[in-house]
Amino acid sequence: MSKAPLFERIAIIGIGLIGSSLAHATRVNGLAGHIAGHDADADIRERAAALGLVDSMHADIADAVANADLVIAATPVGACGDVARAISDHLAPGTIVTDVGSVKGAVIEAMAPHMPDGVHLVPGHPVAGTEHSGPEAGFAELFRDRFSILTPPAGANEEAVARLAEFWRAMGSDVEIMDAEHHDRVLAITSHLPHLIAFTIVETASELETELEAKSRDDDVVTTREVIKYSAGGFRDFTRIAASDPTMWRDVFLNNKEATLEILGRFTEELFVLQRAIREGNGEHLHDYFTRTRSIRRSIIEAGQDTAAPNFGRTSSTKP
Repeated sequence: MSKAPLFERIAIIGIGLIGSSLAHATRVNGLAGHIAGHDADADIRERAAALGLVDSMHADIADAVANADLVIAATPVGACGDVARAISDHLAPGTIVTDVGSVKGAVIEAMAPHMPDGVHLVPGHPVAGTEHSGPEAGFAELFRDRFSILTPPAGANEEAVARLAEFWRAMGSDVEIMDAEHHDRVLAITSHLPHLIAFTIVETASELETELEAKSRDDDVVTTREVIKYSAGGFRDFTRIAASDPTMWRDVFLNNKEATLEILGRFTEELFVLQRAIREGNGEHLHDYFTRTRSIRRSIIEAGQDTAAPNFGRTSSTKP
């Protein structure tokens, strides 16, 4: 006898990378009797329906969430308040409402006022993703061996929290529970700042390349796009990060500005220390600094959050 699904009807609002991956993982793991979907973009709805991602696709968000016992707002953080407002009159008592955003304090502030009595808001953040977006980008294994962080507000229904945690574990995630403020500060360090740095490095390199090309033309020298031609592994890693969805990251920085600015200030201080060491030729300081940071990379690999495979983004078929 097959096991009953964890939820009767799941409504996924927003069918991008995360939303489509949730649909795949929910189906593969038998977690819902019915998967309903909604996206504000008619083209995305059509593409998602053609891919068979959901059992029913709805142009009206109210129809998508009707009778759902789990609603997931898989939208940029800035849209969560609008989603909550649009669905509030159509949620059944006992429904669990969650999200997938990288910022949690702002999500609680935006969504909680619109939750009816008897509806349980349990914000969440699967720490997983790729640089790709859209309904075609999703895959069922995206959340496997990745952390999913739940940030239930004070007084949240414990049974709802436990049920949502079980949902994420069934998709292969390691579940952590923490308060929203702590989440936002930790993620400002581990996710938001690295993305901001990547965006800045790629944009700076592009501007410098433009200046070099202009000078080469003035000197009648024929050049190719040197930033692309000579891109080393480190720069390619930054371009991958900087290829992430612009709308999502705009919303992340605007909705977690205090924590991001605090960590950015600390980073700037560290950068000045390294700048001084380089200027003064202080090799001992640089070596000690890089030794400490190297150990952090090893710790990440030991924790199973990345692999030590020495391919640097290349495949065996790539020419040397």
